[in-house]
Amino acid sequence: MTEEAATGLTYAQAGVDIDAGNEMVERIKPMVRATRRPGADAEIGGFGGLFDLKAAGFIDPILVAANDGVGTKVKIAIESGIHDTVGVDLVAMCVNDLVVQGAEPLFFLDYYATGKLEPTTGAAIVAGIARGCVESGCALIGGETAEMPGLYRGSDYDLAGFAVGAAERGRLLPRGDVAPGDMVFGLPSSGVHSNGFSLVRRIVERSGLDWGAPAPFAPGQSLAQALLTPTRLYVKPLLAALKATGAIKALAHITGGGFPDNIPRVLPKAVGVSLDLAAIPVLPVFKWLAATGNVAEREMLRTFNCGIGMIVVASRDHAAEAEAALRAAGEAPVRLGEAIAADGEERVSYRGRLAL
Repeated sequence: MTEEAATGLTYAQAGVDIDAGNEMVERIKPMVRATRRPGADAEIGGFGGLFDLKAAGFIDPILVAANDGVGTKVKIAIESGIHDTVGVDLVAMCVNDLVVQGAEPLFFLDYYATGKLEPTTGAAIVAGIARGCVESGCALIGGETAEMPGLYRGSDYDLAGFAVGAAERGRLLPRGDVAPGDMVFGLPSSGVHSNGFSLVRRIVERSGLDWGAPAPFAPGQSLAQALLTPTRLYVKPLLAALKATGAIKALAHITGGGFPDNIPRVLPKAVGVSLDLAAIPVLPVFKWLAATGNVAEREMLRTFNCGIGMIVVASRDHAAEAEAALRAAGEAPVRLGEAIAADGEERVSYRGRLAL
């Protein structure tokens, strides 16, 4: 009988370190507390998180839920050792999907799975999650950390997020009265956000650059730092604009599928949009990706946000009012086009060209 067989196996010998998990929980408690808001005390450690809708000021709320991940953007974080931004992405991908339905994000839960738990890495990830929660006004009320050797290789990890928001009955978006002639605005993105990174990584591989190399499109940043720029959080400015005006009829978060797949999701049947591609403020990162990867314009439009992370559809008669409300909330809306009649499958049409 071997010495190991004689003494018996432990969970730690199997690759799971409970003490490391407890250490991480202690590290993140102050970050979690910083996300407190009316309705939640943002304490962790129980078997479930609580939220008081009445304390949050709601009278007759409809709950709205969303979940998402960060995708293969986490591979860049893992390979570069930069872990404090992907948590912001995780929150943004969920809460941006709530606000497009007119809902205020209330609380957030995360799921962090890894092959080997490193408390410092885990704390950096949760710091980003907490930052995203604070910036979007939702409480981090719980989460799960799973150490799974054999399923994930080494210190590889993945993230998933779950957010719940609410809107008073009758205030949900999209409205059903979007009609031809309504104005379409775009709100600028911060970069690639969290979609298309399988293609991004292939393009970087083709370029021959490593993650520490200077970013060709972002002076003063490494390639990893530039590509890990977090997804923009649109929650607070959009909630402010929705409160200020009733002119906004629909919002669309530009995620996987780009313009042609996401915009029709918020339009009535037989309504589409016509977009002026020349009006899109194409960011340098997209110009570099398109040139280095020889990516066609149509592929760019269906894979990336190209510089516009959120679409706003506003009443034709009150478009100026909607634009003013967005600007007052700190946004820089761009007039991209208008809603049109569209009977076929192609409900997003284009004129002009992207400035790639």
